[in-house]
Amino acid sequence: MKTNGKIYRISGPVVIISGLNTRMYDVVKVGNEGLMGEVIGIEGDKSTVQVYEETSGIRPGEPVENTGMPLSVELGPGLLESIYDGIQHPLPVLKTTMGDFIKRGVFADGLSRQKQWEFVPTAKKGDKVKGGDILGTVQETQNIEHRIMVPPDVSGTIEEIKKGKFKVDEIVCTLSGGKKLTMMQKWPVRKPRPVARKLTPNKPLITGQRILDGLFPVAKGGTSAIPGPFGSVKTVTQQQLAKWSDTEIVVYIGCGERGNEMADVLNEFPELEDPKTGRPLMERTVLIANTSNMPVAAREASVYTGITIAEYYRDMGYDVSLMADSTSRWAEAMREISSRLEEMPGEEGYPAYLAARLSEFYERSGRVQSLCGKEGSITVIGAVSPPGGDFSEPITQNTLRIVKVFWALDAKLAQRRHFPAINWLNSYSLYTKALGDWYKENVSPEWLKLRDDAMELLQKESELQEIVQLVGSDALPEDQQLTLEIARMIREYFLQQNAYHEVDTFCPMDKQYKLLKAITTWGTRAQSALESGVQIEDIMKSKTKDDLAKIKYEKDFEAALGVVLKNMDEEFKKLGGR
Repeated sequence: MKTNGKIYRISGPVVIISGLNTRMYDVVKVGNEGLMGEVIGIEGDKSTVQVYEETSGIRPGEPVENTGMPLSVELGPGLLESIYDGIQHPLPVLKTTMGDFIKRGVFADGLSRQKQWEFVPTAKKGDKVKGGDILGTVQETQNIEHRIMVPPDVSGTIEEIKKGKFKVDEIVCTLSGGKKLTMMQKWPVRKPRPVARKLTPNKPLITGQRILDGLFPVAKGGTSAIPGPFGSVKTVTQQQLAKWSDTEIVVYIGCGERGNEMADVLNEFPELEDPKTGRPLMERTVLIANTSNMPVAAREASVYTGITIAEYYRDMGYDVSLMADSTSRWAEAMREISSRLEEMPGEEGYPAYLAARLSEFYERSGRVQSLCGKEGSITVIGAVSPPGGDFSEPITQNTLRIVKVFWALDAKLAQRRHFPAINWLNSYSLYTKALGDWYKENVSPEWLKLRDDAMELLQKESELQEIVQLVGSDALPEDQQLTLEIARMIREYFLQQNAYHEVDTFCPMDKQYKLLKAITTWGTRAQSALESGVQIEDIMKSKTKDDLAKIKYEKDFEAALGVVLKNMDEEFKKLGGR
């Protein structure tokens, strides 16, 4: 295969090269500076390359070299606590060598070649191993054990396995036939890593956010979208999910976000404390930063880089949550490259294959049994940034066809200081029934009924609000006035949550159940009192109604709830309610 050619034509990040034998998705080095690019089209002796770096200044006739390898990431100890760009260049390493501005054509290894790791073998000489089997372990961070696995396409009998401190590229195991294994493996980002089998997503991802866990749960291994306009607090919501969701590993992809927003994330994430361990959250996090002023081709690749790293930890048997913020910017990168390729545009100029690419990405989620026999999962939570908050635009609509959970952020709720600003009338979850058995066993047999009753009340409130806007709430029958009040309590006491309050920032499922049950109990007692002839004004003066608003902030929730329930019983007995 001919490995050298030259530049024929340039159009932004898209470069046509000639005189080079290539295969689809080969990585090539373009121009005198050796800019990294990927073959995305071949016609005759000409190949189309998308370049992952700024192409200004290069010109036709400059040399092009084919590496013969697809775009791949390095997988091994050292991924956690790292901050990468879209093609796995470690940004802190680049900063130490070139300052605040990244120069072109500079290469840095994804994993450090200097750091040594303590390798403890769990396999022994004479063992037959196959792809995915665990050879040994490395303590990557204080609480995460990195399991060194046989690459998926390798098998054989162990002839030698070493113990001690090694660099990631040093040989730790030799198989029959002379195959030598290191602690690091490379994997093409566009190729999903194989698994033994996919499992049913029947366990919820507990986030500690009441509106998510209570009304619109996502399963471990599930898919969710958070679409919302500017100012609807998407990033804070994703940070809450990263901090509190019950997964061991977090992969956060900042895909095409504004530089100042990404800077906030990069500054705040290292400061966040992991509530499970008290250690820095970064010790179980991989950050991929690709801001809007970085080359669009690298933005397109960043999503694949992130999901491949997530699959690697899933294969070890870990639960991984992947945050993609945002898939809209990823789609915009596809649109720009597609237009430069002069492809036939689809709706709003996006490429015709937009839906297929989104599907390929989200389908790499799932709860699986990995090749080593362990159970792991990837839960994908994709933020969508529809222009002007228009949910009818192509990215939001195509995402909705794929994902099973839709958390619709609403700027109007954010303006009213209702957080999380998720609109309960527009959101939905298709996992609720599949998770029903788990809720019955681990929360309460009546949890789903409580949830359904709460949703029904919120729907009724929405319908009644249209009448209230015309005639006022006082003109409504008393039973409807009470319905509005109970719905308000559900909204303000249960759905509203303070991310910055030390107690309210996280709400376990048991507390969620008891809080919603207490609100529902007050509603039931109030309706009984109304039917017994008690005046609505007397019911509305209830002191325990106001006390219910405060108990979610109490450190000793159980004691506070017991007092409120006892007072509620006495209060309604005085009113004459049943």
